[in-house]
Amino acid sequence: MLGIIGGSGLNRIADLEAPRRVVMTTPYGEPSAALTVGRLHGLEVVFLARHGDGHTIAPHRINYRANIQALHAQGVRDVIAVATVGGIRDGLSPGSLVVPDQIIDYTHGRETTFFDGVGQALQHIDFTRPFRGEMRGRLLRAGAAAGDALHDGGVYGVTQGPRLETAAEINRMANDGADIVGMTGMPEAALAREMGLDYAMLCVVVNAAAGRGANTDGVAMAEITAVAEAAMRRVAIVLAGVARQYGR
Repeated sequence: MLGIIGGSGLNRIADLEAPRRVVMTTPYGEPSAALTVGRLHGLEVVFLARHGDGHTIAPHRINYRANIQALHAQGVRDVIAVATVGGIRDGLSPGSLVVPDQIIDYTHGRETTFFDGVGQALQHIDFTRPFRGEMRGRLLRAGAAAGDALHDGGVYGVTQGPRLETAAEINRMANDGADIVGMTGMPEAALAREMGLDYAMLCVVVNAAAGRGANTDGVAMAEITAVAEAAMRRVAIVLAGVARQYGR
């Protein structure tokens, strides 16, 4: 079963057949929204809107533990997480689709592990490669089949949000080696690893990061929305291509 986590701009999967909503609770509280379960090209899929049905939950307020636990409890073992990001590296212009292979975590104060309960044994997961190679491969193959050249690899810098970054912060992140910047990759990726899920991200570059390209003096939010809407149609094609791979 495939889980899809939708970020800004992806609140539902339009092509999902026979969708039904599943309201859940977990030991960590309620997930961001009810799960939507249906079939995508014959594959059973579970969709979750990361920011809630009405896109009302800020990145630092998302209950990441409940989201991952809810997907796992529904039988999900593979996860594609869609997220909008800013482009730092040259060549990652608005509209680019990126399948990152590394993360730098700049967040703070978030619940980052399942293994911190009273009397619960501490576990140190290996996070050398934060994204699973099999799911990354599925995404890249689906993009190629659709004639959409996805960028293979990149370092995702995860900031606290919900505000966008300063130009100086982006310069620091560039010096650290970050290629894109977003707000939701962590602790989501680490929690998925703790739960044993095959997790990968499909990132949509919706703007040049602060101080970069056309955004030397500021980021135009209206342009971000327009780019995201257009790019999500391509994302839907890639997701459908991934679903088709399971039937082979």
